[in-house]
Amino acid sequence: MAINLFANPVTIDEAYTLVKTLGTSNTFLFVGEPGIGKSSLHSRLKSDIDFPADKYDHIYVDFSNTDLGDLFIRAPNRETGELEFYPSSIFKMKSRKPKIIMLDEIGKCDKMMQKMAMRLVLDHVVGDEELPDGSMVFATTNNFSDGVGDAILAHGGNRVTIINVSKPNERLWNAWATDNGISAVIRAWVAMNPRCLASYLDGGQEDNPFIFKPGNRILSFVSPRSLAKADPIVRKRDLIGSKLTHSSLAGTIGVAAAESMAAFLALEKELVSVKQILADPDNVEIPERPAALFMTMFNAIDVIETQDDLSKFMRFVNRVRSSEVQAVFFTMLLQSKRTSRIARLNSQVSEWAKSNYELLI
Repeated sequence: MAINLFANPVTIDEAYTLVKTLGTSNTFLFVGEPGIGKSSLHSRLKSDIDFPADKYDHIYVDFSNTDLGDLFIRAPNRETGELEFYPSSIFKMKSRKPKIIMLDEIGKCDKMMQKMAMRLVLDHVVGDEELPDGSMVFATTNNFSDGVGDAILAHGGNRVTIINVSKPNERLWNAWATDNGISAVIRAWVAMNPRCLASYLDGGQEDNPFIFKPGNRILSFVSPRSLAKADPIVRKRDLIGSKLTHSSLAGTIGVAAAESMAAFLALEKELVSVKQILADPDNVEIPERPAALFMTMFNAIDVIETQDDLSKFMRFVNRVRSSEVQAVFFTMLLQSKRTSRIARLNSQVSEWAKSNYELLI
């Protein structure tokens, strides 16, 4: 079934809002490129205080690695002489708590599996038994144009609300990465190479060496998921050495991105520590290379703790001639959950934001 949804994509955060507010009435099928965070919706709902484990059963089903016998089976009841439907324990039907069920990669299972899932999708029925009131069912799959084997039966598509999920741009991903402890090196590299999070659907990406492209048969590429997987490699590069670091990065984010990031890592010796900057913001040397400046800015986001720290670092930032570097710093400062509280009360930040509002859009 071919579906064109590219005109109205939503972000992962917006997809989460849809499930949380409409999940009991609508079954959403979220469609998007590999590695953009669709599967993270399950863990986000599981950790949401509105859906605690003592009141909800959180259920994840990976349809790409599941066979029909893993979920349902009909077996004879000797007492009645009839066949009865027996669902897998994965659905926790003996518990009467509402279920939050994620059917991941539903487009990759065979047609029989999809047929069996239709009553669950449409009627919230597992086998012959209805889910408890307040239950939610939602599903994910890849774009049908991605060429990775996804397809939905036509009658199945009409039973769900199909939503295209967009790939996050570098600002959105870096805001998430900052709040989730991804190393400053990777965040700075992404800020300097925003094309790494472009989509093949954007157009004009034929020469983009970083991204997923249908039909190119390259398994390792840059995605939000693979960037997060690259983080422990970067953090432990001193333990494994440059050769193994490069090989591991190439196998995670692709050869082109690994080579670019390796050159980026070599610049660390040019960095000025945030501690040095806070000690003498008006006179400390400013790194010449943009890459070193970007890394300095992301290091500061992780280090700044107080209004005094921020005011001192602002004096350094105002000496930086690159408005692009300044904009990246302020965007991350205001979007990070930790530093945004400090930034909103800082007069120097407010003044810069008023004078440079167009750079933050």
